Amino acid sequence: MNDESTGSTPGASDAGHGLLPEQLPSVSGPLTGSPDLPAPTPDAPGAADGEVAPPPRQNVFIKELLRGSAVTTILAIVAAMVVGGILIAFTDEDVRSASGYFFARPGDTFVAIWNAVYGGYEALFRGSIFNARAHDFATQIRPLTNTLGFAAPLIAAGLGVALAFRVGLFNIGGRGQMLIGAATAGLVTFQLGLPMWLQLPVTLLAGIAGGAIWGGIVGLLKARTGAHEVILTIMLNYVALYLVMWLVRTPGLLQATGSNQPISNPTPGNAQFPELFGPRFPLLDWGFVIVIAATVFVWWLVERSSLGFRLRAVGENPHAARAAGISVQRMYIYAMLFAGGLSGLAAMNQIQGSVVSGFDAYIDAGIGFDAITVALLGRSRAWGTFAAGILFGALKAGSFTMQTSQGIPVDIVLVVQSLIVLFIAAPPLVRTIFFLPKTDAEKAAKARAKAAKRPAEPQNEKAVSA
Repeated sequence: MNDESTGSTPGASDAGHGLLPEQLPSVSGPLTGSPDLPAPTPDAPGAADGEVAPPPRQNVFIKELLRGSAVTTILAIVAAMVVGGILIAFTDEDVRSASGYFFARPGDTFVAIWNAVYGGYEALFRGSIFNARAHDFATQIRPLTNTLGFAAPLIAAGLGVALAFRVGLFNIGGRGQMLIGAATAGLVTFQLGLPMWLQLPVTLLAGIAGGAIWGGIVGLLKARTGAHEVILTIMLNYVALYLVMWLVRTPGLLQATGSNQPISNPTPGNAQFPELFGPRFPLLDWGFVIVIAATVFVWWLVERSSLGFRLRAVGENPHAARAAGISVQRMYIYAMLFAGGLSGLAAMNQIQGSVVSGFDAYIDAGIGFDAITVALLGRSRAWGTFAAGILFGALKAGSFTMQTSQGIPVDIVLVVQSLIVLFIAAPPLVRTIFFLPKTDAEKAAKARAKAAKRPAEPQNEKAVSA
């Protein structure tokens, strides 16, 4: 037969004559439409049989790392710092004056921007971590101890919010729980006059108990009546605020003896936390050690205990938890008791540590609401909240140096904090900004959106043609 009768390609080799198709070698390459496949290996068996070889392990590791929450959190902080630097540049007088003749000498504007941004963040670092301009080592590390001192109540209150988050509760009542904790300690223990080894723990436990009771009221109402915890905590914040305002204005209750000012008696000396490293570091005391112990306790409670398993089960799906025999109502009460007690611990870090000259109805200093930000940044995990509290303590400690040495408003730091929360709450935005790989859930959502649009396109074309 000739080539045409056999259907073979003219000029082809006769080596394949007489072989069945499945006995012929596979053909691959750019002209055939199939890529060159590698030879089979122990890690990729069957690759030469037409299967796609799996990607290298290091590529998979890098992709999962870039998708992880840790990288997203770090990049969210970086993005917030960049936006904060832009705000610093816009508010700087030298930048504004140099921008007036930008087209004549643009270099002056860029130098002014660099000086403003670098000076601001250098002052932030110098006031919160390490002051290289100081003459001795103790003064150089004092900013770090100030950061830890500011972070202690933030961590304690943030742990309370984070624990409630894990149970599916949005606890925004940290302010009220702090106020009641401080008021309980002042009413019950300030007049006891006990020795320090007894007065200090009694005062601490009284404050924790006061906050736990105030939080437990929310859990009880939530469990028995189904009332929403957000409404309950908001209303109880106002109740606690005006109650403490009345207490510090009423002689014989919390008002300081012999004073007509709305302030309590000073914290007794034997109820104050001792300084951790001496008088050169006044803001760092044993309250921070207690906060570390509280972090370990919350981690163990939520991640390792049987009660924590039931709490997490309710947070994941209360209906499934109820079907499994878990008392959802009881878990709500437990969660709010723990959350309120941790907010009470934050109040004790205030009145037994940094504010010992007497307190009023504003002793919370915004910590109750900042705790929500700390818990969100910490992904509602114990050690994540601990790290987030230190970060926010650093921002607070460094903001004073930024204002005094560079003239930068403290509000810039508040804007940076808000931007951190904004980016943390929108991981797809962070991944888009930094060109990170999308998660499987995002890819699936995008595919569903495309699939939903496809059937509608012919209908739209018909409508247009009609």
